[in-house]
Formats: sequence, structure tokens, C-alpha cells
Amino acid sequence: MKLSKRIEKVEYTAIRKLTPYADKARKEGKKIYALNIGAPDTDVPDVYYETFKTFKKGPLPYTNAQGHPELREATAKYYKNRNIKFDADDIYITSGASEAILFTFQVIANEGDAVLTTDPFYTNYMTVFDQLGVELDAFKTDPDKGFALPEEEEIEKHINDKTVAILLSNPTNPTGALYSEEEINRIVNLAKKHDLYIVADEVYREFVYDGNTYKSFGEVEGIEENLILIDSISKRFGACGARVGSVASKNKRFNDGINKLCNCRLAASTIEQVAAAKLYGIDKSYFEEVNKEYQKRRDVIYEELISIPGVTVKKPKGAFYVMPKLPVDDTEKFAIWMIENFDIDGETIMFAPAKGFFKNKEDGKQMIRLAFILNIDAIKKSMRILREGIKAYVSENEKR
Repeated sequence: MKLSKRIEKVEYTAIRKLTPYADKARKEGKKIYALNIGAPDTDVPDVYYETFKTFKKGPLPYTNAQGHPELREATAKYYKNRNIKFDADDIYITSGASEAILFTFQVIANEGDAVLTTDPFYTNYMTVFDQLGVELDAFKTDPDKGFALPEEEEIEKHINDKTVAILLSNPTNPTGALYSEEEINRIVNLAKKHDLYIVADEVYREFVYDGNTYKSFGEVEGIEENLILIDSISKRFGACGARVGSVASKNKRFNDGINKLCNCRLAASTIEQVAAAKLYGIDKSYFEEVNKEYQKRRDVIYEELISIPGVTVKKPKGAFYVMPKLPVDDTEKFAIWMIENFDIDGETIMFAPAKGFFKNKEDGKQMIRLAFILNIDAIKKSMRILREGIKAYVSENEKR
């Protein structure tokens, strides 16, 4: 029996590719500091769990296919407090941001169409495009400039008759880049000039450091027909397992398409949506404390990295990722070697090799993505393991 050509084209993501090696190592008794997946360790606010106690025994019906009204209203209020102009009727609740991305490109892209994004990019974008037969094009961002966007003319070179959208993560997964208002305007100008969608993945909106200001595409006037906003409660509330995301737009034709897909899958989880709605009512001090904690972690991991001989890296301005270049030949081989062959007192680390985040895998061969989602003590321990692991790996290779 055969499988579809579609699924045969889909690869495991760079984030989870090493999981089988890690599972085996754990069974053998190793402790692994997992820096490969952006799953925050911050506590979900108590009000989320308290909501479950209000549900009584009996039937648990579907909620509205577009999303529970209470959650859509709460999300719209959250947006308005940030000058992001979406009403509850513009918002569709999805099973995580991943489903929002999948639904979005099912609606706006035909097989053979192209979507333009940054290089490097979030690896799961490619997984979605492989499923749908959509081509990914990417313009390079320079590690030495903190992965800032190139000039407008350079981005425009990648736009052609097949291009239907520009997709951006801001703050950015995997690099931690934060785009300025001027950089955002470059994308806006190109989208309006070439009649393209802007698909703005803003799930890391709360994670902005050093007093930098954040500019959402949802604040920009004049792109109501172009803009599609992807969001999620996963990162900002540490609630990855809830699987509650959303997609928002003012474009009525797009929304009609999204509504068809939402109805096809009936509904996202009723209980999780009701609980998620309560999260948006918490005091803003929650975000302030989380942001402070992650800035401390960012500072620690950056200082540790720049102290490792041969490592080059720029300090990220947002999200909770950093993408250093290591003095090794192939970080995927190195990652597997670290899990299988190296430890300090029975402890080792797992990170995401960067090849899977680049269109040309050779461009990321010496880079890794680290998610600084562990506490500061664990980050320091994991960076000591990385330092000693690099030293041992380089020494071993020199002997061959």
C-alpha cells in the first residue's frame, strides 16, 4: 500500500528531529536540558485552571465554529488596548497558531503559488507549504546585523507573478529579531504596491526587551484588506498545551474562506476557549514580570555564549530565541554527538540545528537555535555543557 506524494514530501521539523536520540539517552539515565523547543516554563495564571471547576457534569457541546464568543470578545479587547484594530467578528479561534497558519494558506494560496518570508524562517512554515504544494521563497537576513530586514529593493527582487503573500514572524522565531516601524513599513509598501497579503505571525508580541517599542502590523492604517494576523495564547501565557490560537482579518472574502474551514472541523475545544478568555482579564503586571524574567535569561545566555571561544552571536531583541554560529563543521552531527556521546555528571543538552530554518540548508550548517526557556541556573549549566562539548568535539575531530 502506498502513501500520498504530499506526505512523503513533508519532513520532520528541525525542532523535533533529535527527539528519538534524546528519548534513548533519557532511558539510559541521562538528564537533558532541552533548549530545542520554545515551550515556556512560566506558570499559567491560576484563573485559567479555576475556570475548569465551573463546568458541571453532563454533555459538553460544541461551541461556535468561529470560536467561543467570550474568547473572541476578550481577544478583541486585548487588541484594542494595544491599538490593534480588530473586532470580535474579525477573529476566528483555531487549535493553536499552527492551525491558523494552515487554514490561512489553504484559503489564500493555490498549489504552485509562492509565499515570501525571511531567511532563516520558522521551520513549521515549510511543513505547511509542503502539505499544500506552495513554494517558499526567502530573502536573506544578515546574522551580523541581528537578522534585520534588508532594504526594500532587495526584498522586492524576490516578488514575482507567483507571489501571493509576505509572511513575517515578529518578534522573530528563530532569530529573536525585532522589526522597527521603518522595517515594517518596507513590507507594507511592497504589499500595497504588488497587491499581496501580509501574514503577520505575532505570537511573541509580549517578549520585547531593553525598553524597545513594539509595532504591530495591526496598528498600520490602510492595509485592512491585506492583513492577516496570526496569534496564540501559547507563549504569552505559558499555555502551549491548551492549543488555542487565532486568525484575524478585516478582509471579508478571506474571512468567509476561514469560516468554511472552521465549520469543516466543527470547533476548537470548548473548555479551553472559556478558560483562555479568562486569561485576557489578568493584570498587565503578569506580562511585565514574565518579560523581566525572560530578559534576564536572554542576558545570561548571551553573556555565556560570547564567552565561548569561536562562537559568534548577536543579542536578540525579542521572543526567546538566539541563533549563534558555532566553531563546528555541522551542528546536526554535533547535536547528535552531544546527546549520544557527551555529558557532564550525567547531564547534556539538546538544541535545534539551524539547517532546517534556512531555505539553503548549507547556510545554517554551523548555526543552532537555542530557546532560553529554562531558569537561569539551568541555562548556566547548559551553557557550561555546550562550552565543554564544543571543546571535546573539536578536539576529537582534529585527531581523525
